Amino acid sequence: MFEPSIWEKETFYGPRDIIIVGSGLSGLWSAYHLKKLRPSANILILERGLIPSGASTRNAGFACFGSLTELMDDAATMGEKKMLELVSMRFEGLQRIKKLFTKKEIGLEKLGGFELISNSQYADERVLQFDIDRINRLLRKITKKEKTFRISQKKLRRFSFGQSAFLVENKLEAQLHSGKLLQALVQLVQSMGVQIMTQVNVSSFKKINNKVELTTNIPVTFTTAQLLICTNAFAADLLPKIDVIPARGQVLVTSAIADLPFRGCFHHDEGFYYFRNLGDRVLLGGARNSDIENERSHDALVTPGIQQALEDFLQKVVLPGRDFTITDRWAGIMGMGGEKMPVIRKIKKNIYCAVRMSGMGVALAPVAGEEIALLMCRD
Repeated sequence: MFEPSIWEKETFYGPRDIIIVGSGLSGLWSAYHLKKLRPSANILILERGLIPSGASTRNAGFACFGSLTELMDDAATMGEKKMLELVSMRFEGLQRIKKLFTKKEIGLEKLGGFELISNSQYADERVLQFDIDRINRLLRKITKKEKTFRISQKKLRRFSFGQSAFLVENKLEAQLHSGKLLQALVQLVQSMGVQIMTQVNVSSFKKINNKVELTTNIPVTFTTAQLLICTNAFAADLLPKIDVIPARGQVLVTSAIADLPFRGCFHHDEGFYYFRNLGDRVLLGGARNSDIENERSHDALVTPGIQQALEDFLQKVVLPGRDFTITDRWAGIMGMGGEKMPVIRKIKKNIYCAVRMSGMGVALAPVAGEEIALLMCRD
């Protein structure tokens, strides 16, 4: 039977000032900001996987803040004020990443972002331009650009996409290497004194006086003054009343494509399809809207139906008339909910959460981490 030594009890398994559950983007950015605000705090991150197992290293590596049609839909459903608040968080988060890490450290490439528009979405270019002008006016204070979005028909012809009437360009978007970003964050917080333990699955917690005790898959009781849940899509396992729904995002990657005509990040159908170049390969993800109910899953498995929908999209739209083979397939689990705003709040005394990144954790986590850190430090 496992019996920790006195040395282990007083160090690795000893009481902490803060325990963060989840070592994905939210957990790491929260640890970074907490350490900046409270340098002497004893902080431990517990991660159930060998590496982060949600969406942080299983996404498409987009450094984006929302496509045109997505923002239009958000304005209609959330209202313009909330849409702009969300875009502002995403935009600011991306700026912080660029300031903190070099391009080489995180594989950042500023190749721009694009959205493919079909005839069924816009049959008249004048109507599309009207909506672009409206969104550009709304975004002006955030991006500091007169024209965040613009129609780019020359590039549409050059990129040779099928079934697309218009191409909308956003030069402010970029792409990065998700694994390198996570590694850089891990190295940064560890250099600040944060400890990370992997393969520790927190199954429950309880408050005892002014402390929180955690039950895990190992026979050790972890105790902390403050507990922060950053498990995003899996938050409901520990916080059953929280509005977070898992959403599986499936991805595939092709072999190298000779003379690949495009570079950059691309969106389609309000962001439900997304693709980018990966060198001379194509990374494509999405199609969740073709089977929404079954994709509300915690299982990070690829499924034949979604993968076939992605291959059809590759064949008809992205690489029409081209031969390709698929070399990689995977899935990640995003945290969605009744609305797109992240849940950044105090649950009860000593217990907090920063979850529900709605598939935009790369951009949102730097700001969400600071917001929750400020809240925790005020208490």
